Amino acid sequence: MKIAVAGTGYVGLSLATLLSQNNEVMALDVIEEKVNMINNRISPIKDEYIEKFFKEKQLNLKATLDYEEAFNNAKFIIISTPTNYDDELNYFDTSSVEDIIEKVISMNIDTTIVIKSTIPVGFVESMKKKYHIDNIMFSPEFLREGKALYDNLYPSRIIVGSTDDKAHLFASILKEASLKEEVPILYMNSTEAEAVKLFANTYLALRVSYFNELDTYAEIKNLNTKDIIDGVCLDPRIGTHYNNPSFGYGGYCLPKDTKQLLANYKDVPENLIEAIVKANDTRKDHIVNMVLTKKPKVVGIYRLTMKTDSDNFRASAIQGIIERLKNKNIEIIIYEPTLNINIFNDCLVVNDFSQFSEKADLILANRLDSKIKILKDKIYTRDIFSRD
Repeated sequence: MKIAVAGTGYVGLSLATLLSQNNEVMALDVIEEKVNMINNRISPIKDEYIEKFFKEKQLNLKATLDYEEAFNNAKFIIISTPTNYDDELNYFDTSSVEDIIEKVISMNIDTTIVIKSTIPVGFVESMKKKYHIDNIMFSPEFLREGKALYDNLYPSRIIVGSTDDKAHLFASILKEASLKEEVPILYMNSTEAEAVKLFANTYLALRVSYFNELDTYAEIKNLNTKDIIDGVCLDPRIGTHYNNPSFGYGGYCLPKDTKQLLANYKDVPENLIEAIVKANDTRKDHIVNMVLTKKPKVVGIYRLTMKTDSDNFRASAIQGIIERLKNKNIEIIIYEPTLNINIFNDCLVVNDFSQFSEKADLILANRLDSKIKILKDKIYTRDIFSRD
């Protein structure tokens, strides 16, 4: 069948690649450079499996700037456009999603809209009422940066926010394209599916915050963080996963999803959700305080990205730390090889590693890799396990 995918970020491109193994897929984007790259089988994002599939697989995939070409005769239209959180409105900016919905309606075609973008709880129901449509549902994604296609090939679960035949068909094409034999599939209302997405990501943010606060305690009290985490996590109810301290949670999902979930609690009693949101700022404040105790003249930032295998630094925790250090009049130099500019956020960007390491007398690294480990005497990091 023909499937259209609107938006070619991590979610959209991984889905387009996945589904084009067995279906005709048209990927829609507004950036001509990305469209040309996809059509030339060059991945515009860093993802090992997408790059591998582009080189090795015969994919029935075409990218376009023309929404009518993309949507015409499509059985499903998947929306995976970005929904950033608006701190002033306390609400996701869902304008890009609504724009696609309006384009689909204007074409008067027989199709089903599947939203993969993260949205507020109750959004699909509000769209049904606003536009007087029923052919729309939400299906959350659970992907990691740099491993989006892998996580689609080996999904932890497939959730579809509908229970009709079209929902079962959509789940079946996702399952058919995966490489995992047994995949739990859940059907529910879109409102519950929207809540699943926000609560799942907020729990992950909670776990990050918990081990960061454990590390803050250990660092201030001069205790061995690794020994404490090892002892805590051997309890099988807690487990040894997702427990590596960091400068804070960041990236595409966790910062905005936690804030959106908190906004959804405006008429509901809570303590924990608000604490998770505040904990991330507290962690950044602590990191900055520890840096200031070392009295550096020039602080080097090793990578703006959150993870070793990612090229994304949207809402990365290190950016909040940079802002705080700038407010303390600390000179900052940044090493980020994915940037082709000399200045980022009023800070000098240097892509020559030797120049960077010579100029900085203290280097902040959220995650260590082999390139930076040789400078261990200059590094400040909370990466205890060299992973995640």
